[in-house]
Amino acid sequence: MKIRRPHPVLTATLSGALVLGVLAGCSTAATESTSGTSTTTTTTTSDVASTVSDALVGNEDYTALAALADETWDTSTETTVSLDGDSAAVSGDGATADGSTVTITAPGTYRISGTLDDGQVVVSSEADGVVRLVLDGADITSSTGSAIAVTQADDVSVVLADGSSNNLTDATTYADTGEDAPNAALFSSDAMVISGTGSLNVTGRSNDGIASKDGLVIADGDITVTAVDDGVRGKDYLVLTGGTVDVDAEGDGLKADNEDGTNEDGETVGYAALLGGEVTVASGDDGVHAESELVVDGAAVTVSEAVEGLEAAHILVAGGTVDVTSSDDGFNAAGGTSTTSDEAATSDATDEAPTEAEAPQGGGMPGEAAGDFSLVITGGDVTVDAGGDGLDSNGTLTVSGGDVTVFGPTSAGNGTLDSAGALTVDGGTLLAIGTSSMLQTPGDGSEGWVAATFDTLSAGTELTVVDASGTAVATVTLAKDTQSVVLASPDVTAGEEYTIQAGGADVATVTAGEAPASTGMGGGRP
Repeated sequence: MKIRRPHPVLTATLSGALVLGVLAGCSTAATESTSGTSTTTTTTTSDVASTVSDALVGNEDYTALAALADETWDTSTETTVSLDGDSAAVSGDGATADGSTVTITAPGTYRISGTLDDGQVVVSSEADGVVRLVLDGADITSSTGSAIAVTQADDVSVVLADGSSNNLTDATTYADTGEDAPNAALFSSDAMVISGTGSLNVTGRSNDGIASKDGLVIADGDITVTAVDDGVRGKDYLVLTGGTVDVDAEGDGLKADNEDGTNEDGETVGYAALLGGEVTVASGDDGVHAESELVVDGAAVTVSEAVEGLEAAHILVAGGTVDVTSSDDGFNAAGGTSTTSDEAATSDATDEAPTEAEAPQGGGMPGEAAGDFSLVITGGDVTVDAGGDGLDSNGTLTVSGGDVTVFGPTSAGNGTLDSAGALTVDGGTLLAIGTSSMLQTPGDGSEGWVAATFDTLSAGTELTVVDASGTAVATVTLAKDTQSVVLASPDVTAGEEYTIQAGGADVATVTAGEAPASTGMGGGRP
């Protein structure tokens, strides 16, 4: 009998240095059977709105790893690993059991079932070939380290069997704390893909929940992670193409943390791509963090709690939904060093807030220079509720599609929109609401926009932007106290007059394309 697991079709292409993988908008049907009953699942990929040069790299390692989620195998060749309290038994080749420790030493498929009250599954395979771990009702707890520790393998495929419920819990203190030692409840030193339609509950009591020191792909499954540090971490890359992932982490929620920029083959590393599935994150630091590129296209991403919601040097939202609640910046395109003077880079790195009187054209650091960073939104639905900057880029900020609503800060020292370089809105709709401090408006090349400041309006008030004919071009219920609004929309015509109404009363009348006179700002930063 052969098994085929459902997995969204993904075609990633490499053109030049950095290119977003282009999805063809196709669908595929797949079947899986683990108990003699087949089911058919149809999955459809999303069309990418556009490609940009500073986005996802579809490198060869990633495409080969993602393909493992579609591989088939003959179940008659599986090795069975049966867990039973304080012991385990192995039937088949490639694995041995010593008390409550199972050691896998060769490529192959290993079906793991049962409970280990205090034990481990260790993978140490020197040969080329995939080690496939089929978790089929596996419940593993360790008091000395990881529940599953892959210390050596070519590639690792973790499959959550149909209808199965699986649990992995690591130690609170690890016996081996060396630099290269495992440090997550589900750990791999090599590239790992997780797929299948079962569920997986991971508890990281010492450090991370799920971690790979290479690349990590999540293609399917109902996955819940709780961790005292990072929830889900891939070093070279972290890619989600399907499934449901729910993370509660004291550190970063989802993370790609290779700081090298490129590997020995010249391919970008340290990137994260959320291309499908549903992601929910509550974190004590960044909701989603990537050292290089962070792409959202097709996934439904909710960051319910974070210091900063999404952070990377280059951020692209091309589709899907993103809903962020953060105590500091909602989106933050930052990291590395400035492309201009060292003095400006040092100033930027301090991230201290200027006074309202010092804030230059929209509120960055005085003398701040734009670095090689970008925040680009080409599609999707984006909602941000930020205590700090709403959309923040230490380089450029561009909106060319989608619907973007930003509820920014209520106090001075931060801005709803904060771009060190050009702020351009040339498609889609951007509605930014927050404090009047550090107000920044779209610059040259932007579509029609209006901006207004007014006395503080209370949360819960309905705010409407009305054109000269009395037609509402935008209406929103305020999520927090508000002193300003910036609206960029195809429905706004430069030079025409617009009225801002709150609770049915007029609070400001402005001309499209003109920044509020009291701020002396507008047109973005120089």
